[in-house]
Amino acid sequence: MKRFFKGIKTDMKFKTAGPGHKLTEETRGEVSNEKLTSETPKLRSAPKDGAQVAAAAAAVARMEQNQAKFRPLTSHDVIKAQVKKELEAEAATHESEASVSHKGPVNAAKKQHANLSVSGIYFKCPLTGATLTKEQREAHIREAILLHFSKDPVTASIMQIHTFNRDREQVKTGTETMAKYLENICNHPDDMKYQKIKVSNRIFQERISCLEGAEEFFQAIGFEKKALPIPEQETTEDFYVLKEDVLANLDQLQQHKERLLSAEAVKAKLDRQPCVFQPSAQASQFELPDDFYKLTIDEIKREQKQRTEAVERNAMLRTKAMREKEQQKEMQKYNYTLLRIRLPDGHILQGTFYARERVSSLFDFVRESLQNDWLPFEMLAPGGHTLDNETVAFNECGLVPAALLSFRWDPAVMADIEAAGSQATAGSILKPELLNEIHTLH
Repeated sequence: MKRFFKGIKTDMKFKTAGPGHKLTEETRGEVSNEKLTSETPKLRSAPKDGAQVAAAAAAVARMEQNQAKFRPLTSHDVIKAQVKKELEAEAATHESEASVSHKGPVNAAKKQHANLSVSGIYFKCPLTGATLTKEQREAHIREAILLHFSKDPVTASIMQIHTFNRDREQVKTGTETMAKYLENICNHPDDMKYQKIKVSNRIFQERISCLEGAEEFFQAIGFEKKALPIPEQETTEDFYVLKEDVLANLDQLQQHKERLLSAEAVKAKLDRQPCVFQPSAQASQFELPDDFYKLTIDEIKREQKQRTEAVERNAMLRTKAMREKEQQKEMQKYNYTLLRIRLPDGHILQGTFYARERVSSLFDFVRESLQNDWLPFEMLAPGGHTLDNETVAFNECGLVPAALLSFRWDPAVMADIEAAGSQATAGSILKPELLNEIHTLH
């Protein structure tokens, strides 16, 4: 059916392009100028962009509307009407893409979600500092690591091993085996057998050659791949052979080994998107984007299982502990949470967090926003109780997918400051850079 409509679209576009002529007719050079002027209409070019396609479709619609007054509606008319709608939809799509193409993906997304409490979920690349969407993270980090080879091939290859290989147990086993090779060289610098590694060795094949970045690491630290003859045979085998100049700096080789073992995967960090709002009675109202509710495959399966068990649960007399446990399970389906903190002067500080982060990360976020970050403070949950356990996760204490909390200076410390006549908390408590751009809640 799509191909059928496509053919009709092509036919309609061809008809609006103007009249043509047969190849068997007389050439235009044989026709007088007077006849060309009086009889031959000007050829019209086919519509090229979305606006021209829409205009052509509108013209066809007007013609059809006039003709419809003199003939009954047929199935062919219905088909043409459908084609007209699709042409208009295509024109609108082209215009929309043209308006967004000159903007960055993050800026376009933020504009699209201007009325939401937060425009979306964004991340920071630790290597480039770029702001990324979830879909951009993996490709951007891969590109950043590969570009880093021109600056520091050893570091880049280590990052490649720990980041590009998903099986963490395989990475652990492989890097420990590679570190053992280097340790043997450092402990026995005069023993030639430790200075070359047989590529076809079973241990090497099972643990190392399967790791992306392993070959780049060996080359970066001073190994080169060579085909060496096999004793008493006429064949050769591939080996990684250590260059002689590397043996002159075994301390550096030891450092490479330690870095290989201690490195971690490069991950984009969640962008808190800190912002400050004017005092507002709407602080407790949230309008969140879909990213906050997007479930993983495992979470979807878990939710389906919970629904299957719902009938059995409804037939049981549940205790308070059972209900609380079920509520905690419900909180597990959120990936992120948006938290707002009402400050003593009424201003509202906002940040984005993982739903499974500890409450301690909220205290760190607030402390980094304060002018006097050395003063102790407390955080009050929506129910009014103090968040005194910083090790609990947000989804375990009901602070997902969004919550409004209250900031309060430690009462005992405030009493001491007031008794001393100090003005440590006078004025706004936030850093000036945050106050330079204050937003209004809608």
